[in-house]
Amino acid sequence: MPKIDYSLNSYQRPKLETPNGEKKLLLHSCCAPCAGEIMEALAASDIDTTIFFYNPNIHPFEEYEIRKEENVRFAKKLGMPIIDADYDINEWFEKTKGQENEPERGKRCSTCFDMRFERTAQYACENNFDIISSTLGISRWKDMGQINDSGERSGQLHHVPYWDFNWRKKGGSSRMLELSKKENFYQQEYCGCVYSMRDTNNWRVSKGREKIERGVKFYHEAKLKLSQID
Repeated sequence: MPKIDYSLNSYQRPKLETPNGEKKLLLHSCCAPCAGEIMEALAASDIDTTIFFYNPNIHPFEEYEIRKEENVRFAKKLGMPIIDADYDINEWFEKTKGQENEPERGKRCSTCFDMRFERTAQYACENNFDIISSTLGISRWKDMGQINDSGERSGQLHHVPYWDFNWRKKGGSSRMLELSKKENFYQQEYCGCVYSMRDTNNWRVSKGREKIERGVKFYHEAKLKLSQID
């Protein structure tokens, strides 16, 4: 059987369908690089999608603004509505208190996912959306089971179904990277929270590398500051 080429230039997108024919999808987005491929797939499938940007974990606020604006930029390109939710960082710190030293994929990540999914599901319920999903699962650095468990819990809490589609399959992760390069998305090197930045910097220093330089566009021929190319 010939190998299928799933790259952006040759891939023939199949029409996606929601699990039970739901019409209005509220898609939680963590950042443009993760969301881009998923947003394109949904747009190509004519699924009525609204993006919900709620990520109070992202630290510091300047980093949050950069990631949000990249997502807004691509949503506008696709003609896709995007909701800019609150940046309630103080509540995030309160909920994760005592979990500061949890590893990636540990209890702190579950707390963080729950907080973001619960707000997504609540908004969906209050604004007549039929189903929710998230871009979090496309990253190979995340535990998909952990993410889906959180999505299911939050959906049940607010009586809205959660779509656990595996966005990584059939070349999704590789197309995500291709699209990020094509669209010149801002690419961060840590998940988002102050603790993930700390742990990433510790790892980089242990390998003799420099600490994270925020505000740099890594999907570019040179590491240029956003202000130099915008």
